[in-house]
Formats: sequence, structure tokens, C-alpha cells
Amino acid sequence: MGNPLNLSFDPIERAHENWSRRWGASPAMAAVTSIMRAQQILIGQLDNALKPYELTFARYEALVLLTFSASGQVPLGKIGERLMVHPTSVTNTIDRLERQGLVRRRPNPNDGRGTLAEITDSGRAVVEDATRDLLALDFGLDCYDEDELWHIHSLFTKLRVDFGDFPGDSEVAEDPTEI
Repeated sequence: MGNPLNLSFDPIERAHENWSRRWGASPAMAAVTSIMRAQQILIGQLDNALKPYELTFARYEALVLLTFSASGQVPLGKIGERLMVHPTSVTNTIDRLERQGLVRRRPNPNDGRGTLAEITDSGRAVVEDATRDLLALDFGLDCYDEDELWHIHSLFTKLRVDFGDFPGDSEVAEDPTEI
């Protein structure tokens, strides 16, 4: 899970104080530094919980995406789009999952050049067990209550809309069951 810093002070607050003396106060600097540290903490906790399954959170996400598909298979390009990662990352992720016997590649019958990733029965079992473990630790966010979690979600939704990930007025996809 990584080691807690166990410092006698908040290093991000200290950095902001130093920043403020040099360049002026920047709540954005303090916020982004906090977000980056939070990401380190969460990835450490999630990867630790997934270690018994020989998964990282990225590979877990790919398996979960495959379970959301009615057929258990998704084109590799769609995986990259949905997980918001580069095609090279998808290839590496699927390679690793395939070596573990959790996924298999299949030719895409609808696209002669395309490839589908298909979850195996072993992959489905691992997803169920790993999900149970992640839910038990509230995905590392057990220090927040439900209202705070929804508030955090809405704050980052605003950032993602502003960046252009999706239009802000579309709360639900046309077909929410479509991957």
C-alpha cells in the first residue's frame, strides 16, 4: 500500500507557503499537488488490494469493462476509448491479461483487421473476487461519507467537461448499456 509519510507537518501546505512567498498564493497549485498525492495514495491502496490477483488497477478496469459488455468481448480500440488510454497501453494490458488466462484475443467478425478482447471464465471469477475486495475498502475512499464522495465526483466531472471529455449536458448516454 505504500508507506504513510508520518511527517509532523503537511508538505503540500509547506510547499504552498514557499510558493506563495516567491510567486504569490496559488490555490490551484495547492489543489493539483493534493490531487497528485491523492492519486499516489489511491493507486498504492488499490494495487495492493489487487496484488493477490496479480492485477494492477489498470488491468482490473479492462476486465470490468469486458464484463459490462453483453457478449463479454470488446474491440481493442473501444477499450482504449472507454478507459481513456493510448492504444499501446491497451495492447500491453490485454497482452498481460491474456498471459494470465483472463482474456483471449479473437478476430473481430465485423472488422477484418480488428481484434476483440474476450473475458474468460477465469477472468470473470477474478473480477468478482477483486471487486468484492475493492468494495470492502471503498476503493480507498472510506474516509469520506456518501455525500462527500458525490461532491468529489461532481467537482471532477466539471474538470472533465471543461477539458472536452464529453458535453456537460449529457448526463446519460443514449444507450447506457452500450460499452
